[in-house]
Amino acid sequence: MATAQLPTEYGAFQIYVYETPGDIKTHVALVHGRVGDGEAVLARMHSSCLTGDVLHSVRCDCGAQLERAMQRITNEGRGVILYLNQEGRGIGLANKIRAYALQDQGYDTVEANERLGFKADHRDYATGVAILRDLGVRSMRLLSNNPKKLSGLTEHGVVVSEVLPLEIPASDGTRRYLKTKKDKLGHVLSSV
Repeated sequence: MATAQLPTEYGAFQIYVYETPGDIKTHVALVHGRVGDGEAVLARMHSSCLTGDVLHSVRCDCGAQLERAMQRITNEGRGVILYLNQEGRGIGLANKIRAYALQDQGYDTVEANERLGFKADHRDYATGVAILRDLGVRSMRLLSNNPKKLSGLTEHGVVVSEVLPLEIPASDGTRRYLKTKKDKLGHVLSSV
């Protein structure tokens, strides 16, 4: 839909805005350096998190993961960050805040989503794969702790040559959240 230069505190990116056909969701690709040349590119598939990425909530590690990914990609000299409109593991912002209210009552992040009638993780990576293809990326080194992202990419034909951890050490605010992600969602985390 649109593209422009995006200077950031981590370096210069080219920003690409995509819309999903038949949907109102807008997704973003941040590209640093040359990609799509056939070599495995460092990449992060990041789902939107208004509370963590923008409002700097310490309830999750999302904002810190996004910043760390931007740093690693610019340090490497090339890479892609896909910022997918999949708030709250795909349940949307209003439901995510409802889930927060349930977490305040003692439910963990998975239990809260399920109590609202959703799967623990409702995300789909097909749109991200389509964006990667549009950018010419066929092979990547994935920045992620989530094995579901790996399977979500490979089942759509993306070659993932390596999975690199993007772990943010647990804090008092994130410890329970990260332990739930590790124990119930299979995330590879060592600090909990």
